[in-house]
Amino acid sequence: MRILVLGSGAREHAIITALLAEEQRGGDAHEIISAPGNAGIAADAGAERAGSISTVALDANDPVAVADYAMDNNVQLVVIGPEAPLVAGVADALRTRGIPVFGPAQAAAQLEGSKTFAKRIMDEAGVPTGRAVRAGSLAEATAAIDEFGAPYVVKADGLAAGKGVLVTESRDAAIGHASHWLQHGSVLIEEFLDGQEVSLFFLSDGHNVLPLSPAQDYKRLSDGDAGPNTGGMGAYSPLPWLDAEFGSEAAFVDEVQRTIALPTVRRLAAEQTPFIGLLYCGLILTSRGIRVIEFNARFGDPETQVVLPRLVTPLSSLLFDAATGALGERANPEFSADACVTVVLASENYPETPVTGRPITGLDAAAAVDGVHIAHAATASRDGGLVSTGGRVLNVVATAPDFAGARARAYEALGLIQLEGAQFRSDIAARVAE
Repeated sequence: MRILVLGSGAREHAIITALLAEEQRGGDAHEIISAPGNAGIAADAGAERAGSISTVALDANDPVAVADYAMDNNVQLVVIGPEAPLVAGVADALRTRGIPVFGPAQAAAQLEGSKTFAKRIMDEAGVPTGRAVRAGSLAEATAAIDEFGAPYVVKADGLAAGKGVLVTESRDAAIGHASHWLQHGSVLIEEFLDGQEVSLFFLSDGHNVLPLSPAQDYKRLSDGDAGPNTGGMGAYSPLPWLDAEFGSEAAFVDEVQRTIALPTVRRLAAEQTPFIGLLYCGLILTSRGIRVIEFNARFGDPETQVVLPRLVTPLSSLLFDAATGALGERANPEFSADACVTVVLASENYPETPVTGRPITGLDAAAAVDGVHIAHAATASRDGGLVSTGGRVLNVVATAPDFAGARARAYEALGLIQLEGAQFRSDIAARVAE
């Protein structure tokens, strides 16, 4: 197929890598167009490899521009990576033109774009989640903060680029966070839920869902879950400890599908806002059972980087069948038994105001480590080399038969990369490698 992938981060690089890998496994060769892509994707485009890939300077958030490009270039499938194009209605413009698109319409994307909308859908679908109060003023927010008590959970109601959630023991910090985000809209004050967190993706065609393999990410900046929240500093998949708690990964996935994913998708369908795309379930395993922390309307980052390398079923066929309403006849996707670990390399001073424009070296040596590949997130070509352009610069992704091996490969590769002031966690997947 000719596939247009919208976005410029490591998640999109991971999606493209999975699509290109299909030919290497004896499957079809695809023509991939990345818009706008990044320096790593562009480097892949210039290398001899399976399939065909190119990048195009296209505003992924412009519904008309994307739809016109897809029509003019005979695109057969559009895959929307980030949340912003979804909330902007890019999927709607494509579907109006009859182009298959993996990504929900603007109305259904409110599941991520509005925490209040998501809570209402969960309540009406009977999906287990924590209690929440929507506040439109600082007085309302303060009252809810005092009602729930510490630890305090304060969330911006809309999109906040991964910076809208604060979990803190400090009442003053909670009120300050609410005050800041109230300048941009309403906030949600939520009940604190304690337990292990799990990310589980479901492909949806608007009525049926199929699960991918679960992953766990690391939101805090520093080792031992210290420091501020980030967009994610690393992840691993699968989660072997689910066997002890649920009997098997399959049993856990089945429960989430039955009690969370399907009721949510069916509720949206009943409201004439079918959810077609990737339903990201951010879950927490409490002493009272599985609860939803949040929904996202697209592949998670960095979890995608560890889930897709283990996927055996061709990704392109899954995405196309979801886009065209054909998941009902499919079996669950198959995954390898390999362990996969990704570690994020971030710029100095991330997640505040990252220092950018610094050169990055050693990537070829890092990618030459057995079982390792690099997913670029915020890089650009300059003067014949690469420089950082944002906070989370790249992901080192490693697979191996076990987690000890995957971790060793990932950190060996990280040790070969040079970026002044760079920071990364040293404990990603350590608990499952023991």
